[in-house]
Amino acid sequence: MTSRNASENKGTAQLTAAMMLSGTLGVFVVESGASAFNVVFFRVLFGALALGAYAVARGYFRDHGLTPKRLGLAALGGLFIVFNWVFLFKAYEATSISLATVVYHTQPFFLVLLSALVLRERLTRSQLGWLAAAFAGLVLVSGVRPGDTGSLAGIGLALLAAVLYALSTLVTKRVTGVRPHLIALVQVLVGIPLLLPFTDFGAMRGTGTGWAWLVGLGVIHTGLMYVLMYAAYAKLPTPKIAVLAFTYPAVAMVADWAVYGRHIGLVQALGVPLIVLASLKVTLAPGTRSAPARAARPAPRTAGHAPEAASPTATRAASTT
Repeated sequence: MTSRNASENKGTAQLTAAMMLSGTLGVFVVESGASAFNVVFFRVLFGALALGAYAVARGYFRDHGLTPKRLGLAALGGLFIVFNWVFLFKAYEATSISLATVVYHTQPFFLVLLSALVLRERLTRSQLGWLAAAFAGLVLVSGVRPGDTGSLAGIGLALLAAVLYALSTLVTKRVTGVRPHLIALVQVLVGIPLLLPFTDFGAMRGTGTGWAWLVGLGVIHTGLMYVLMYAAYAKLPTPKIAVLAFTYPAVAMVADWAVYGRHIGLVQALGVPLIVLASLKVTLAPGTRSAPARAARPAPRTAGHAPEAASPTATRAASTT
């Protein structure tokens, strides 16, 4: 086995592990028993401690590359990513982890649409066709019956979270020359004062074992998970990143079924491959490089120094929270 193959295999294992961790995120959120705003506040608090400790240990603050402009863009991306988490976690409450996660994976399509609106990038017929296919898949996946306002609200919240994620991607991919770990750290640090006015500390009294789930969200899902992803991106070609990203919704659906006994119905299941296929086609549009990724990545998986960052195309490849 060549060193390149060994490196790619290691990257595959790292990204698969990161996506499997992502798939358990919903269980941690629900089991914490806290409101969405409280969950996100403590996620960014414990996540900042974990990422900060890792960055210090690795010496990433030396030659950090953060200028006022880059810091401002990273902070703006953080605003979008933090509220993206809030709306996604609210979607879990309103519907189910499975449904919210699948709907949330419409992110690539919003990125394409926002790029067309904001950056004046031209939409091709192929992209429009796959967008239509994804919309058809979304209709099937929703499986909403008349009067089922809870599911409708959950779907709306998950779509809003996806839009905010796409906005964060547009902003943060403009930050170059900064390690992704440091950009992620800026973004979770920004979340602390942003969420402070919305956090109900009184409601946290008697949380008990819920604190363990909240610490897990910060240390495991915001510290360890992103370290694994950043390490993997430098070793993997974009198509493999795109394919492995769908480990996340698959594990989320299994976790929702195993822990809560909830699963999507047969008609809903027909919409999942439509969304997955359309997402891959949009992500891997002509012009995608198959070489290991090198430049920018969305929040909180963002731009950085080689060899630890991902390419602009990989910006659209993985959809993690």
